[in-house]
Amino acid sequence: MKTTLLLVFTVLFAQGLFSQGLNSVSSSGVNNVLAAGNGGKIFRTTTGGSGWSLNTVNPTVDYKSVAQSGNYYFISGDNGKVYKTQVNNFNLTELPTGVSTSLNSINFLDSLNGFVCGNNGVILKTTNGGNNWTTINGGVLNIRLNAISFKNTLNGIVAGDSGVVYLTTNGGTNWTLQTSLTTRNLLDEKYYNEGIVITGEYGIIIRKDNAGSFTLKTSKTNSDIRAISGTYTNSHVCGGGGFIRNNLNGSDNYFNFESNPMMANLVDIVYADSLTGYAISSLNDAIIKTTNGGASWNLTGGTTVNISWVSKLVTSGGIGNNLCMHPSDRNSLFVMYGNRVYVSRNKGETWTQISTTSLGTAAHSFYVSPIDTNIWVAAIESTTDKVIRTTDYGVTWSTILSQNFSNYGQPLEIDQNNPSTFYFAPDGGGFYKSTDVGATFTEISGMYAFRSPCDIMVMYDSSNVIFVADGVTGSGLGQIYKSGNGGLNWTLVHTNPSSSEIPSMSNSVFDKSTMYATNWSGGNVYKTTNFGDNWALLRTNVSSGWGSDVCREDPTLVLTGSYGSPTFLSTNNGVNFSTYTCTGGAGAGIIVPDRGFLINMMTGGLFKMSFNYSVITEIKETIISEIPKSFNLYQNYPNPFNPTTMIKFDLPKSGVVKLSVYDNLGKEIQSIINGYRNSGSYEINFDGSKLSTGVYFYRITTNEISETKRMLLIK
Repeated sequence: MKTTLLLVFTVLFAQGLFSQGLNSVSSSGVNNVLAAGNGGKIFRTTTGGSGWSLNTVNPTVDYKSVAQSGNYYFISGDNGKVYKTQVNNFNLTELPTGVSTSLNSINFLDSLNGFVCGNNGVILKTTNGGNNWTTINGGVLNIRLNAISFKNTLNGIVAGDSGVVYLTTNGGTNWTLQTSLTTRNLLDEKYYNEGIVITGEYGIIIRKDNAGSFTLKTSKTNSDIRAISGTYTNSHVCGGGGFIRNNLNGSDNYFNFESNPMMANLVDIVYADSLTGYAISSLNDAIIKTTNGGASWNLTGGTTVNISWVSKLVTSGGIGNNLCMHPSDRNSLFVMYGNRVYVSRNKGETWTQISTTSLGTAAHSFYVSPIDTNIWVAAIESTTDKVIRTTDYGVTWSTILSQNFSNYGQPLEIDQNNPSTFYFAPDGGGFYKSTDVGATFTEISGMYAFRSPCDIMVMYDSSNVIFVADGVTGSGLGQIYKSGNGGLNWTLVHTNPSSSEIPSMSNSVFDKSTMYATNWSGGNVYKTTNFGDNWALLRTNVSSGWGSDVCREDPTLVLTGSYGSPTFLSTNNGVNFSTYTCTGGAGAGIIVPDRGFLINMMTGGLFKMSFNYSVITEIKETIISEIPKSFNLYQNYPNPFNPTTMIKFDLPKSGVVKLSVYDNLGKEIQSIINGYRNSGSYEINFDGSKLSTGVYFYRITTNEISETKRMLLIK
């Protein structure tokens, strides 16, 4: 029976299923890194990520976790086995553990002492480098355990589903159940000398100083926090749609965000030292790297990303920002186009119409109440414009208030700090407030001199601070007003004489001092960093501005739309923006629930941003495990070739192998293999696309033999 070991260096995986990428990453120094994933996938580099090899060793095994100690990497699988390979030479050895359940986390203190945990409450221990394993789960429930960490041979922690946390002080002989303060599934933890950090689903961060008790931190995110790395006082966490956060300067809530290029979930992170770190996603094979302690991250080794807008709903009547997240289901999203309401239950991939109202023609604002999802409130155009409301999930609607508002703006806003409160700003002055989930509205500011308000924004954590963006088409004067007393009085804080309107404003729960505003009919984007008292020009885009949003899980990401097709994306706090075309009218509504979930509500249809990562290298190696009887180096085929050719050799004995390509002057131009190989028959896919037409030679050298053959590249 033949089994195949496949080493692939040309890979293209699009964002999609969870299994497409990687699950765990570890490092031995700043240059030597190993990452593993489902389907037996193992990525390795010895050059700090400048180039990667992909080994698919056991295609039926999903690798769950990687640990490094001494000269070895240890990998746990979903088949109850642990695998071991040398840091500098890839030679994977299977280490049976005596169990068959998934082993979800592995931790080694040194080359001898290691621990794994997994499903069904399994906890195992080795004291001889994985050759033998002992069950040490006394007192532990039969539950899925997701993470294990020991600070020394005696003191350890395991964490798992339903908020389960156990501590041991005797090397796992006994475990004591802890009060973790949550019932959410816990995904990772680290036992530092100074204390413990645990992370989990729905923004869970738990910390415990050695002398203290477990404390649940306010993370202000609904996204999963999946992994931890670094030191206790300089630790980094990652998760969600691609955020990385740290606790530098005493930020126990991890409110320091690290700019990075990953627009997909991050599931693991490892720091080789205080400056160099690597992070991975389960949705693609792109591995990102920092060399400055997380101040910035970059894609590694030949990795590129293609970003585009993909149509998800073709409809019409999208004039305002009518996008609204479900208050408790982070995968569900609502939108109102014209007089029709649609819902998506899969992060905007597909949409279903669920309601129609006869009370108006084109909605400008739409909200599903976090208090009761049967209650919806909308501002909609009519003969006289209206605020309308339903209390039965869109079956019947009633008119709450009749008053004209901006032709293009978003005149209705919910107070995200107090969802029973709504605000409404019509044309010609006045500011209205509802404190009963939109059932009634009362004018609270008299006939204040707003002309035609385009947007309303309430400051996070400070409901008394409200902003109104004002403007009239053709006036040549866009303005922003601020109230510090809940809308009773207003102060003009920004005037833009080069535009007619300020069509949208956006802010972040993580830093209420920072906000953004767009303008029409110009491309200016403005930013404030002092709570809206002063606004400065951030950049000028090529198209007039319209919608905008700050990513709800990571304030380093800002997206703005335009009164046209371009959109503008920044992943570094607005320092730089990239332009992406979206053809579907004009971009009035923007919402960014997480870094991998960006929605653009165009006037003629709804779009979702797509991210396709490509990892390109130069060699494909296939190893057939049958042992040949003798050594043989075969002629490459095809020959001549352009640009790729196969090189095959038989290796009857295991040992160090070097396979290199030379030019006709005898100069080595590429080392293909240089390390230990098991006995077997090997096929190498050599890519000569970077070489010129000519004669080349390939030479294989082992401890016992050296042989050379000629090949011809013709372009």
